[in-house]
Amino acid sequence: MSESLHGGEPEAPGGRALGIGRAVGVFFKLVEGLLAMLLAAMVVMVFGNVVLRYFFNSGIVVSEELSRFCFVWLTFIGAIVAAREGTHLGMDNVVSRLSRRGKLICLAASQSLILFCCVLLIIGTWQQHAINATTAAPVTGVPMSWIFGLGYVVGAGIGLIAVRDLWRIARGEIRDDELVQVSESEEEALAGQRP
Repeated sequence: MSESLHGGEPEAPGGRALGIGRAVGVFFKLVEGLLAMLLAAMVVMVFGNVVLRYFFNSGIVVSEELSRFCFVWLTFIGAIVAAREGTHLGMDNVVSRLSRRGKLICLAASQSLILFCCVLLIIGTWQQHAINATTAAPVTGVPMSWIFGLGYVVGAGIGLIAVRDLWRIARGEIRDDELVQVSESEEEALAGQRP
């Protein structure tokens, strides 16, 4: 399991996470499995359609729309996983030069802004829900609330992560290596995940 920048879960003597931390770890493993299935479905649908069009001059009409829906779900759910692992890209030029107290203040401010944005996302999704529920996708006929309803999932997921971080800040549980929660580059983010 990759170590989160948001702090490791309490571990038992055998190195296993305890209680809710273990449940959260299992949940995110399932989410990562869902992401892999969405990616595989996209590849199969797009590649299958290319082969059908090239060799048989036909195609599966719904595959383009469904692969687009899979991509939207993949992106939004992936944002929750990235928020948990602290792998969103950002700049830390100023924050990295601050004292621990300054870093804590900046982290609390950024998590508060993230929480505020999540609340706005959920409210906006709620306000658009009735419209999206009555609007159908052109090919599949799926209500668009299944696509735009992701605002609930992402807002709640990232919002809960922000609340947890604010709680840990208030209790003084944030370690020094957790105070800057962005990666300067993709390489740095990937290097932090390697065992």
